[in-house]
Amino acid sequence: MTEIVEKIQKLKKKRNAVILAHNYQLADVQDVADFSGDSLELAKKAANLQEDVVVFCGVHFMAETAAMLSPEKTVLLPDAHAGCPMADMASGEDVLALKKQHPDAVVVCYVNSTADVKAVSDVCCTSSNAVDIIRRIPLEREIIFVPDKYLGGHVSRMTERDIILFDGYCPTHARQLEAHVTAAREAWPGAPVIVHPESRKEVCLSADGALSTGQMCTWAKQSDAQTIVVGTEIGLLHRLRKENPGKTFVPLLEQAVCENMKKITLEKILWSLEDLSPRITVPEEVAKKANRAVLAMLGDGPIG
Repeated sequence: MTEIVEKIQKLKKKRNAVILAHNYQLADVQDVADFSGDSLELAKKAANLQEDVVVFCGVHFMAETAAMLSPEKTVLLPDAHAGCPMADMASGEDVLALKKQHPDAVVVCYVNSTADVKAVSDVCCTSSNAVDIIRRIPLEREIIFVPDKYLGGHVSRMTERDIILFDGYCPTHARQLEAHVTAAREAWPGAPVIVHPESRKEVCLSADGALSTGQMCTWAKQSDAQTIVVGTEIGLLHRLRKENPGKTFVPLLEQAVCENMKKITLEKILWSLEDLSPRITVPEEVAKKANRAVLAMLGDGPIG
């Protein structure tokens, strides 16, 4: 693999490129990246890039968001088939239908959504800032949350707000059950269990914390625990182990694997840099509308 990494580094310099990788990517992809992070960290990074070319190692909606935030950049997704099942569950038409039923509602869309969905939403959120976003919405306003019913439910519990939920979910996190938390506590007595808020309600409530991947990384550094059970896509464990070499991280469920997140490889990154493809673009009119929702998320004022 060293030869491929060397080729990537040389070509990256030649193309004036930067490589961004989500926390769920393969270990060697995370290691070759200039920056790894969760959706919020990557969105902020994408909005302030100096390089001409962005190689986005994630799934399609992430590269779309980067293309919207930096339309003058060449945004590459090394595998064009790396999609997101949850994002595909909701369409712009679905959101418009909900808005018709609740015309005065503020539409909050999880960043794990298509540009078409973002374009008909009022504000985006990520799993790390969803609670803060909801708290910025006036109490008298109704709230529609798309597409993740489990994250939306978690946010509703945390903010004590009634939220109209779209019936979408992450298949990877939905595999995790309360029984897995019980089994983990028996196998690792005293070890805290942290899970992603895309998990089912009973999993979130039975864990010691429901945190985004970025929040998990911060929590793990600050915790005195020597063994931590982690309930999210297993790709995160690579970063956790690198950043905390003296601690043990155990997956809540070994089968919590997102096949789409694993489609990008070092070879595909190299080919993408060589050919400057597959390039991700968003129609200008869609991007303009969707950007409003993303920029509202990145701001700090009231919403709605």
